[in-house]
Amino acid sequence: MERQIVMDSSSSSDLVREMMEVIETVGSYAGFRVTQRKECLNLVRRLTLLVPLLEEIMELDYSVSGLGLNSLLNLKKALLGAKKLLKTCNYGSKIYLAMESEAVMCRFHAVYHKVHHALDDIPFDKLGVSIEVKEQVELMRMQLKRAKRRTDTQDMELAMDMMVIFSKKDERNADIAILERLANKLELHTIAGLKAEKTAIAKLVKQRGGYNETMHQIVDLLGKFKQIAGIDETVSLDGPISTRTPQTCQSPLVPHEFLCPITLEIMTDPVIVATGQTYERDSIRKWLNSNHRTCPKTGQTLENLSLAPNFALRNLILQWCEKNNLELPKKDSYASSVNYSAEIMEEISSLVLNLSSSQPNVRRDAIVKIRMLSKENPENRIFIANDGGIPRLVQLLSYPDSNIQEHTVTALLNLSIDETNKRLIAREGAIPAIIEILQNGTDEARENSAAALFSLSMLDENKVLVGNFNGIPPLVALLKNGTMRGKKDAATALFNLSLNQANKSRAIKAGIIPPLLHLLDDKNLGMIDEALSILLLLASHPEGQNEIGRLSFIETLVEIIRNGTPKNKECAVSVLLELGLNNSSLILAALQFGVYEPLREISISGTNRAQRKANSLLQHMSKCEHIP
Repeated sequence: MERQIVMDSSSSSDLVREMMEVIETVGSYAGFRVTQRKECLNLVRRLTLLVPLLEEIMELDYSVSGLGLNSLLNLKKALLGAKKLLKTCNYGSKIYLAMESEAVMCRFHAVYHKVHHALDDIPFDKLGVSIEVKEQVELMRMQLKRAKRRTDTQDMELAMDMMVIFSKKDERNADIAILERLANKLELHTIAGLKAEKTAIAKLVKQRGGYNETMHQIVDLLGKFKQIAGIDETVSLDGPISTRTPQTCQSPLVPHEFLCPITLEIMTDPVIVATGQTYERDSIRKWLNSNHRTCPKTGQTLENLSLAPNFALRNLILQWCEKNNLELPKKDSYASSVNYSAEIMEEISSLVLNLSSSQPNVRRDAIVKIRMLSKENPENRIFIANDGGIPRLVQLLSYPDSNIQEHTVTALLNLSIDETNKRLIAREGAIPAIIEILQNGTDEARENSAAALFSLSMLDENKVLVGNFNGIPPLVALLKNGTMRGKKDAATALFNLSLNQANKSRAIKAGIIPPLLHLLDDKNLGMIDEALSILLLLASHPEGQNEIGRLSFIETLVEIIRNGTPKNKECAVSVLLELGLNNSSLILAALQFGVYEPLREISISGTNRAQRKANSLLQHMSKCEHIP
């Protein structure tokens, strides 16, 4: 017989009071990041609905025990999880939260599940909860159940702008207009906001245990935001060798050879790698665990991954610290992190093995769990790849079960967020199998296949592979006939793939123009910007110019330039300029449709990029005849 936990009335009141304080705390947060703001405010509003319930329980004059106590403890645990997530969205790096918006949404779903589950277990009748409050809680449970359903893809404009900015080869990656739009959208255009972001990034680097490629991208973008804000300051965080001037909070008297080249902090456990360079053990381990096989300082390929303790240097560091009356940094926090990582790594190793299980249920459960873990954080994606999860998942793409295919392609989508994994997934031959699911899978599987092709095609070599494996026609079909989410995922993928010249021709031959024009006509779909962005890329291709340059389309462009949103106008002017530079008769047609006056207005009051494009178009018009 289980021992029943009993808590007296004062203790149960303390427990309820703690939960009410959590709700009060999250209700005071006022800086939710724009990429998660709507979800955060919805969660806070739902949690506030619990206050009447907690107030009634606190008024009980008898002890709470058994199921009642366990349910309250579970609810407290769920509320603390919600508080942790909301705190991250209130104080975390805005750039990082934008990059990881899908992973953060997964965390919201986990919180919804835990709160919903905790409320399910509360014995309302035994606790004497009134009917009115019980109905209010039931309303909240229904809202949580709806919230757990899959949400729409991330903001298209934000996704495209970040994709361009982080691209090393896209010539628009330094476009001041895109940077300004991103800075405004992420609310990083004031000195105070930029300083707070720098602090948040520094904290994130410390939490993640060091500097990696993602952190480099974030700091680079922060530096660009500071430049357009007129702040002449070099952004620098501790990390592997970079072009920036290293900054360190160490004393200037610390000998340079005592500092780890990765973290620029004094070493407590120095080790020697195959190239003869010395690093802090924890830092070089993280570097190697991130799938790097080169020496961070020299860039040489490591012949082996062995780490040899540098006892001589450690003794010198200890002697120097003793002489200067300094203590080496304590590493308790890292120890707990290592224990956590070890547990996750052990779980992941077991799950990867289960992917090859002969028992269908074991295999299916492993895929679902890996899908979840791969969406939660960057470290899990690295662990899964390092344990050989990618080849096994790629094999399962061809498994004759639509449910297995759906979970598998989604897991690979999540894993592909990591740059190294993009190459591994493509190298294992996943792209043809993903395209097959895109053609024949369930609606959700098709949507996630399109999203996976978008993610993989961030690498130029994968753009070529998707085109060569005939992946563009099924994306065009999804754009034409898919669900709302499917259309958006297809548009994102097609935009990225069309950065490749050969893929532009493939997209045009696959019939992409008619569905794009339909998106312009059907304003209820809300995809005008997406359609115009793709059309702008296609307008630079001779086949695209012939297909797009029709009078009906020019009339549509003029209508958008006259009555569209600022972003609509910017895109429409850009497309018209691209077409007009190659065919002056289209400029004359636009003039006949009345483009001149709205164009002049945009040149004065439009977005920065729209003003530049409008002025260029007006100059081009001055060379044509029949100007009003």
